[in-house]
Amino acid sequence: MTFGEEWGAGEEESRRIFDAYVDQGGNFIDTAGYYAGGVSEDLTGKFAEAKRDRLVLSTKYSLTRSVGDPNAAGNSRRNMMQTVETSLRRLRTDRIDLLFLHVWDDSTPADEIMRAFDDLVTQGKVLYLGLSDTPAWQMARLQTMADLRGWTQFAALQAEYNLVERTAERDLIPAAKALGIGVMPWSPLASGLLSGKYAARSNGEGQDTGGRGAMLAAAGKLDARTLAIADAVQAVADDVGATSAQAAIAWTLANPAVVSPLLGARTMRQYEDNVTALGVSLDLHHLDRLEAASFTPKGFPHDFLATDFIRHGLTAGTKVRPRAS
Repeated sequence: MTFGEEWGAGEEESRRIFDAYVDQGGNFIDTAGYYAGGVSEDLTGKFAEAKRDRLVLSTKYSLTRSVGDPNAAGNSRRNMMQTVETSLRRLRTDRIDLLFLHVWDDSTPADEIMRAFDDLVTQGKVLYLGLSDTPAWQMARLQTMADLRGWTQFAALQAEYNLVERTAERDLIPAAKALGIGVMPWSPLASGLLSGKYAARSNGEGQDTGGRGAMLAAAGKLDARTLAIADAVQAVADDVGATSAQAAIAWTLANPAVVSPLLGARTMRQYEDNVTALGVSLDLHHLDRLEAASFTPKGFPHDFLATDFIRHGLTAGTKVRPRAS
């Protein structure tokens, strides 16, 4: 998603990152027509054309293609079909391996979405389907509808998930696991908060106090909890001989529901740092330390259902083992 000058890397640096990734065995590339005004798809198509059959290309539809035109945005069948045609052209391919609904618009009928998705699969223009940034109950509703009607079901979910933002653990990740949907976390570094630049230990306020750091602070994201998490990540990273970014990415990979985190790099240095996380292993002590620093209440009804009073009432004071999933 960082291909394109507007969103991070110019064409030359993007090409270097792409070539290094593919040469090292990488085969999944995620983009969207919205990224960098379409430049991300254009560059991806240009780079991938000669190696198309060994790559899995993922893109998305929903966010506006033309400001001021409501028909060029949202989850509608029309926007889906038009976006896919544009993406096929930009990506220089005859099919999209994985198409995501990018953001839930809360207005398009569920059956319109799922029928349109299935039509694209039937036409061979799309092979697999995914959801991004959608409430868990809507995901379950759509998946069940597709199952009952014999339409193509979702294979993947994209959601923000990192040590700072763990609320996806409440419903999204458990629902995806139960429905057979693989989880692909975006922003595993929490917009750079877990990159090592913002650990509080150095001056009590974070190392990066200007530029991006000032913007994050102004947005209220550099609070005491976040800085404590950044400190814990840095400590774990030091313990395992890794960078903060590598430790944060390794934490997402430790969740069995996670298929692969989505990584974006603006430079070769960032890419090399991120990809090295695949070789970082965290033990239970490290995971417990990160859990303590980033603990996020599950909220109602989860915390309520977990109370001793309710558990006792549901089991009559006996020990009931859960069924194996």
